[in-house]
Parts: sequence; structure tokens; C-alpha cells
Amino acid sequence: MQMLDRIFHLREKGTTVPREVVAGLTTFAAMAYILAVNPSILRAAGMPEPALITATALGAAFATFLMAGLTNFPLAMAPGMGINAFFAFTLCVGMGIPWQSALGLVFINGFIFLLLSVTGVREKILNAIPYELKIAISAGIGLFIAFIGLQNGGLIVANPATLVTMGDLTQPSVALFAGGILLACILVARKVPGAIILSMLVITLAGFLIPDSQGQKITHAPTSLVSWPASLEPLFLHLNFDVLIREHIRAIPILLTLLLVDMFDNIGTLIGVTRKAGIMDKNGNVPRVGRALVADSIAAIFSSLIGTSTVVSYIESATGVQAGGRTGLTAVVTGLCFLLALFLTPLILMIPDVAVAPALVVVGIMMFEGVVDLDFQRFEIAAPAALTILTMPLAFSISTGIGVGLIALAALSLGTGRARSISPIAYLLAAAFLLHFLEPLLVRHWK
Repeated sequence: MQMLDRIFHLREKGTTVPREVVAGLTTFAAMAYILAVNPSILRAAGMPEPALITATALGAAFATFLMAGLTNFPLAMAPGMGINAFFAFTLCVGMGIPWQSALGLVFINGFIFLLLSVTGVREKILNAIPYELKIAISAGIGLFIAFIGLQNGGLIVANPATLVTMGDLTQPSVALFAGGILLACILVARKVPGAIILSMLVITLAGFLIPDSQGQKITHAPTSLVSWPASLEPLFLHLNFDVLIREHIRAIPILLTLLLVDMFDNIGTLIGVTRKAGIMDKNGNVPRVGRALVADSIAAIFSSLIGTSTVVSYIESATGVQAGGRTGLTAVVTGLCFLLALFLTPLILMIPDVAVAPALVVVGIMMFEGVVDLDFQRFEIAAPAALTILTMPLAFSISTGIGVGLIALAALSLGTGRARSISPIAYLLAAAFLLHFLEPLLVRHWK
């Protein structure tokens, strides 16, 4: 106990070992859904699901331990929601980039992040984006994730006349998925600890009793409850840099999007959790923030090496803070739980898509809540924000949404005589995305 007190300064922070352990377990319960959801999303890129479970757990554990060691914050990390959707559906499915090359872009993103973090440039880029557009990007990613969940659950399906339409609720799997959304929303609204993972458990168990349209049970029992972790070999060090080497113009806006989404995820979470934990000072400054950004950068590099999308700080860490967590010991306990989860791969693979998809919808709703802070009375702010939010799910691309929002912001600032209302960096970002959108025209011209 004394050793833990010396390492984590428990007395100084007004906490105890039992309280930190409970807080760490609470944080894990709140974010354990990522062990099933992240592989479910990334498999769309053609990546092997069992190995993805191992990569998700290892990435979360390593990054969480690193954050605890460098900052002593009660902050847990895991592959980020939104970034994994961008990786799978925009880069791999939408743009046809092999997942190995996409991992290479994640590595470069992490390396650039590290350089920007140690030089202080990272904060300048973040500050160049107006607050309203940051909110819109987060809300748009939430809407995009929810849309993916609705599609995966069969509640929204393709239609040749209207593009999309309502699915068939008379199908058992679709009805079970819809019930899962309602259950998860009720549990979250009642502030039940681990609400999302609990709803996934209930739907998974119900799947043993309910047959699908072919008469097969929706949930299939695993051959064993525990096993050795699935091999990481199909993913480990399989990254390459083909896109960056052969297609520079195509790679630049992708890297910009990775940088922006990662920055918003981590800075927003860092501010939210440290405020709740009483770490942030009265002037709004976060001590050791430089170390936190370095931990985040190294985590991004590590995630690309083991074969998963970028690892980021998780807002679910706030649940551990509410349970009394104040130091890095909370994060260490959460990290240990992720390591133990490595041996539960059969149980994680047992979870059907209709149990995972409601988690996407509910997480998306949570990310969308920041839209209430947008001032829609100011059209010069409302238009870029709304275009960002709408374009992400409709274009099925996070990067397209960010690009459209930045271009609209720059155009409105110039067109309304408010050119100095945004920074030169914002104009440069908008120009980079505009070149990206005009790339087909430029290529035809050059030919």
C-alpha cells in the first residue's frame, strides 16, 4: 500500500487503493463494449476478427498504462470510435485502400502527432478550428456511427428509389436489434453503470432463444468460455506506406483528417475528465498536458504496429472519476482488465451483430449531444456546422464532412467580410481539402 501511495500520490489526491480499484473496474465496465465493437467495425476492412480482439485489448492496455505512467491521470484509452469507422468505411471500403496501407497512414499520423506535441504546434492547429466546428465534427461523427449501427442492425436498408428506407421489423433479428437500442437508451438514461455492455449481454442471451428468418438461433454458443489469446500474427507489423509513396495528393487530406479527428477526441476527453477529477486548475489549464499528448502520440504509433485503428482517450473514463478515481492507479486497474479480457475471446466472438449494433447507435447519440451548444441564430456559423454534420453520414465519409465544413467556413468568412475571424491555418486546411475534392479534375487536366 505504501509503495502504491508513493507511486500514485494517493493521500495527496485524497483517495485510497480500494476506491481506485472500484473506479478502475467501473471505467472498464463502461468501455468494455469496445472489445466487441471495434473488431466488428474493422472487419469490414477485411481484417481478421479474432486477431482484432487481441489487438484491441493490447492497444487499450498498453496505452492506458502509458497514460497512467506519464501523467498519473485516471484516464483510460482504447481504439477510438469514429476513427475506426473512418479507417474501415472511408479509407478501406470507400476509397479502396488496403488495410495494410491504412495502418501505414495511422503510423505516420502518430509520428506527426509526436512531433507536433513536443513542439507545441499541435495546440496551435487545434486552436485554429473554431469551437463551433469542433462541436459539429464530433456531432457529425456521432451521427455517422449511429447510421452505421442502424444499417448493421437492419433497421435502415438500401432502397433504389429513396437510397435508404425502414427495415422489416417483423424479422426477428431486426426486432431484437430495435429492442436493444431501447434497452440501452433506458439503461443509459437511468445512469446504470456499464449500461452499454449490459444491454449487449441481454441481447446476446436473448439471441439463444430467438431464431432468425432461416430458423437458426441468432446467438451461437462458443466451444469454450476461455482460451489463449488469438494470435496477433495476421496483423502485427503488416503496415505499409504504399499510399503515401505513390499517391501524395491523395494521402495529405487523409492524414489531415486523422490528425483533426484524433486531436478533437483526445483534447475533448482530456478536458472533460480532468475537470471532473479536479485536476484542471481554476484557469482551465491541465497540468502535465504535454505528457498526455505524448502518451497519445505513442499510443497511435503502437496501435498501427499491432494492427488496429488509432487508440485515443475515452470519455467513459469519467465514470471511473465519478466512482472516486483520482490517480493513474484507476487507469492501471482498467488496463489490467483489458489484459484479462484477452482470454475471453470465445465469449466476445459469440456476441452477434444485433447486440453490437445498438452500442453504435447509443454511442453515436452520446457524441451528438454537443450540438446543443451550437448557435444556429448565426448563419455564418450554423451553415458550416450543419453541412459538416449532414455530409458525414450522407457521404458516408468523416473526411468529406470535415472538408466540406472547413471549405464552407472559409467561404462564408471571406464572403461576409469576416476574413480575419478565422486563422490562416484554417484557410490552409480548407485549401488542402479543396485540392483533394478537385483531384479528379486536376488529374484529367494533367493527362
